[in-house]
Amino acid sequence: MTTVLIVDDSPTIRRMVRVSLQGLPGLTFHEARTGLEAIETLVVNPADLIVLDLNMPDMHGLDVLKFVRGQASFATLPVVVLTTRGDEASRQAALAAGATLFLTKPFSPAGLARDVRTLLGTGDQPVSTSGRGREQS
Repeated sequence: MTTVLIVDDSPTIRRMVRVSLQGLPGLTFHEARTGLEAIETLVVNPADLIVLDLNMPDMHGLDVLKFVRGQASFATLPVVVLTTRGDEASRQAALAAGATLFLTKPFSPAGLARDVRTLLGTGDQPVSTSGRGREQS
């Protein structure tokens, strides 16, 4: 089984991401509401991919991302940043911190599923680097 960790303080967004990805075969999900909960969950239940919000109440998503990239065991873990912050500075900061992909909300459920499938090596199309909010590092 392939595990996806969904990190967002909004239960609605976590549910939307899960619904968007549940059609992909072999996926299981863990969810975290905060950055600290995300780190705890990741350490106890290592994931194969993270979908990560930037704006959370206790710890900014960039700090979570920096923690992830600072751990040798998670250095190559795909991290999809999914945020409302669509400005260039946020995109550049996320990519510089090690995000694999940067997407903005609202997002395309089919597009997210396609990109996740590709990042997990089960898709046949490259991750889109054009279009609203997408960028591969």
